[in-house]
Amino acid sequence: MAFVDEAKFFVKAGDGGNGCISFRREKFVPKGGPDGGDGGRGGSVIMVASGRLNSLIDFRFRSHFIAENGTGGKGKKQHGRKGSDLFVYVPVGSIIKDAETDEVITDLAHEGDQIVVAKGGRGGGGNVHYATSTNRAPRRAGKGEPGEERWLRIELKLLADVGLIGLPNAGKSTLLSRLSAANPKVAAYPFTTLEPQLGVLQFEDGMQCIIADIPGLIEGAHEGAGLGHKFLRHIERTRILVHVIDGADPDCDPVEQYRLLEKELELYNEQLVGRERIVLLNKTDLLDEGEQLEDLTSRFQNEGIVVVPVSAATGKGLGVLKEKIAQLLQRDELQSARDEDDISSSAG
Repeated sequence: MAFVDEAKFFVKAGDGGNGCISFRREKFVPKGGPDGGDGGRGGSVIMVASGRLNSLIDFRFRSHFIAENGTGGKGKKQHGRKGSDLFVYVPVGSIIKDAETDEVITDLAHEGDQIVVAKGGRGGGGNVHYATSTNRAPRRAGKGEPGEERWLRIELKLLADVGLIGLPNAGKSTLLSRLSAANPKVAAYPFTTLEPQLGVLQFEDGMQCIIADIPGLIEGAHEGAGLGHKFLRHIERTRILVHVIDGADPDCDPVEQYRLLEKELELYNEQLVGRERIVLLNKTDLLDEGEQLEDLTSRFQNEGIVVVPVSAATGKGLGVLKEKIAQLLQRDELQSARDEDDISSSAG
């Protein structure tokens, strides 16, 4: 099934029910009095972040979300029933925008986050509210207010522990299939992966992490070239970046590949520069293990970069890669815990 990471949709809250015009009819109360009940409030449309979802595929088949209307009031001061709220579940990491102004309404970044995107209309008052000293039998009642309606746009930024990035055909899909049970498309031509792929890396101690194979980028991606922002949007929330460098590409020098990746990340979002990263020299099975491989690793070292030589095709070096990923994840968790402690101390 296709991966969908953006969509436009319409939401309409329920209308409020009308108030009731009614009068008491009692045997020994000749004039009676007003007893019309209020109309019920219309249901609201509420968006909720759910960790069970990882795509906006549901929006491909449904683009209108309409909540239930409130019912009208009745006699004997009976209020109308409130319309049921409509809960729309979306993946964690969804950004909701106004479709007309492109203004960000909310960022549903955590499990259970929710927001009312269309508020139900208020029910109209029954005629009991319109009785006065001079008008004891009012023949009027309030009309229910219409529910809010609007067009919205939703964009998904994947939440992953590790993001695999690299130029087209660098071997990211093969690497993902080796590290997890994912089965992405693998072929010997550029842009094999046109949408993000997710896999779960299982460590020996029982720990696990989510890996995202992000579609390959090209020079100018920060300006929308190639897959452009469709690629870059998904790396903003990864904890660790793994640069997958094609060590056997005759058309693009491995060191230049690394520089290009770094440049595009910085131009898109400067905050990505300080993100934890691992530089992976892939396809080493196609290199001479002596002179060629040593020459490449020494060139990266001269740039102050430590590379991890691997071959996704044969599996060589993947054990070292897993260890480095585990170390960085544990370090990141410790740092996050310290930051939370600092915040708690400051608040106290």
